[in-house]
Amino acid sequence: MSTLSLLHKLKLKKSTTKEKIIQFYDEATEDYEFWSKDLNMHFGYYIPFKTNLFKRDSMLNEMNQQVFNRLDMPKRNSLVADLGCGMGGTIKYGLRKYPLTNIIGVTLSSFQVREGNKRLQDINGLILEENYNHTSFQPNSVDGAYAMESLCHSGHSEQSLCEAHRILKPGSRLVITDAFLKKNADELCIGSNYCYEQLCKGWSLEGLGSIEDVKTSLTQIGFRKVTIEDISFRVAPSVLHVPFAITGFILKKLFRKETLKAQSWKNLKGSLFALLSGLHMHNFGYYIITAEK
Repeated sequence: MSTLSLLHKLKLKKSTTKEKIIQFYDEATEDYEFWSKDLNMHFGYYIPFKTNLFKRDSMLNEMNQQVFNRLDMPKRNSLVADLGCGMGGTIKYGLRKYPLTNIIGVTLSSFQVREGNKRLQDINGLILEENYNHTSFQPNSVDGAYAMESLCHSGHSEQSLCEAHRILKPGSRLVITDAFLKKNADELCIGSNYCYEQLCKGWSLEGLGSIEDVKTSLTQIGFRKVTIEDISFRVAPSVLHVPFAITGFILKKLFRKETLKAQSWKNLKGSLFALLSGLHMHNFGYYIITAEK
């Protein structure tokens, strides 16, 4: 391993801990509520003449729908796991569309567990305070699992993918939506590397996995029918909302004479570098991965 590569990995390890991830989500919920009224903590999926370019939740909820389309699970009495569920925005969307399904989400944040479960009252959804690397699901117990921009907090690690494989029933699917590297981190140019480091620091990420390495890991773990879809251009319209959302959020705070929390600044910074990273399309891409056990 080169010295540059080693230093890069040490920087990422140093900037990301379980405590920092919990703090990030405990304090960033207000920011995400400004991003999405439905509390979708992810980017969107644009379809011409179906989703509205000027309404973020139109695109964000379409991303939810794209995930459920690929899960292809039974619509009655099925159990689905949301690995890194945030405030349960996707859970609530899924249960509106498929009310006879059961969805259990896991998050490290006790705040998200408490407040998210309030939003899931009277529907078949539940949020647990658990690590998606070590869940309480029994082996071969869930009919589908998805991870929407959450596995990046563990660097898309093999441990996370193994846990998903463990809990899935044979024949069921894992769906991942996230940004990935198109090459190894130590191969990034100076500009891409700077954007990448700032993105990881702002959003408390361990790092982004290489798309080819993740595909290889899924196959070695035992997943089959691994499908990789580059949806970067579908996601781009929602990413372009970032500077407008940041400006609006800051202006709202100034108008109310409120101070921005340190974590809010970090989150806004991370959002900005997500946009800048997206411009380096030869190094970064946004993908939907579907894998069957």
